[in-house]
Amino acid sequence: MSTEVFMSEARRSFHAALFASVLCTDDKGIPSNADKHNKPSVAIASGILERLGHNNTGSRLAGQMSGNKFEEICSEYLKETFDRLRHLRPGQYKVGKGFGTIADFDQYEHLAALVEIAKENPQLAAALGSDYLIKPDVVIVRYPEKDDVINATEVLVDDSLARFTSLREINKPRPMLHASVSCKWTLRSDRAQNARSEGLNLVRNRKGRLPHIAVVTGEPTPNRIASIALGTGDIDCVYHFALPELMQTVKELHYEDSEEMLHTMIDGKRLRDISDLPLDLVI
Repeated sequence: MSTEVFMSEARRSFHAALFASVLCTDDKGIPSNADKHNKPSVAIASGILERLGHNNTGSRLAGQMSGNKFEEICSEYLKETFDRLRHLRPGQYKVGKGFGTIADFDQYEHLAALVEIAKENPQLAAALGSDYLIKPDVVIVRYPEKDDVINATEVLVDDSLARFTSLREINKPRPMLHASVSCKWTLRSDRAQNARSEGLNLVRNRKGRLPHIAVVTGEPTPNRIASIALGTGDIDCVYHFALPELMQTVKELHYEDSEEMLHTMIDGKRLRDISDLPLDLVI
């Protein structure tokens, strides 16, 4: 009797949650993640749906609603999978939404001071803008450790040293941002650039360790995925909700340009499947 592979089961549950909410076809057979005005988008999205083995009909959620639901589903998926990998990365972690802005985390707490100064100086507020105060879609937070935990097997630290590291609770740091995951159900040019600018702000404004910066998407068309995946420096990688199914679909449709683009992104370590994400976040 074969044993079910956990990551396979988790991926299937992730897709089931999407089918129960944001992923469906309308009365014309157009998938909810497709651009109905773009024939290749409809064809690819339909092929992915077919390979996932579901074909439920329903009404497309409004953009904001589908985006919020996609964030919730991604958050639940990461909670379930990241927790199973704790033996690979010990520590106190929490996965979820609603953690506030990045100023609540150790690497970015200095931004809170900027906010207070800007409140008292309208000219400075206009010059700074508000783009730097990001509120990530889904985060993984690491909490500082008590000295009893650090010294569990032998005395490694005491009151005389290591008084600035963020890992020690005694130093009273804020929780550390381990990962920021941007969730984009579909990608249009404005949405792609928004995720990219968020990543750049996380890179530029940090003091200390850079968190993982990932993007998860359900976008079916490779050229739109490439608008955010290609290039380096702003995000770690883009994760597709059904990458093997996407690859099989474009191959069967003989979309050679799309197939080549996918291989360019995959071989260039810019695009991976949703099942890769929790393991990458442990690194």
